[in-house]
Amino acid sequence: MSTASAPPKVTKSDADWKTELTPEEYRVTRKHGTERAFSHPYHAEKRDGVYACVCCGAPLFSSDTKYDSGTGWPSFYAPVEDGAVSEHEDRALFMRRTEVRCASCDAHLGHVFPDGPEPTGQRYCMNGTALKLDTEGAEE
Repeated sequence: MSTASAPPKVTKSDADWKTELTPEEYRVTRKHGTERAFSHPYHAEKRDGVYACVCCGAPLFSSDTKYDSGTGWPSFYAPVEDGAVSEHEDRALFMRRTEVRCASCDAHLGHVFPDGPEPTGQRYCMNGTALKLDTEGAEE
């Protein structure tokens, strides 16, 4: 994981997000929704590439850190670089979790849990709807 400076902030009105995103993308990323487990094909995706934010295109996770957590959501043990995502306390649904958002546009991506594999021990459990896989330049 490389260290990078803070990404440029992307700010748009709620009306703009609604016109640019599908209804499901909007619900998940802007209204902090969650897709059903095993409902998005990225949970089983095996191609090499970079998973970017569906809202602003910022790179978030690499296929190099993706693994099958068995949860039905795409899972990663680390972001693509320091500062790519931000973490926030989430006390919704009578639980205490750590929400993960895109550091560039504040899109809700999912949650991170301390039960992942080495080398980080983290499980970034993301909504596939919040991601866009870029396989450009990846070896086939």
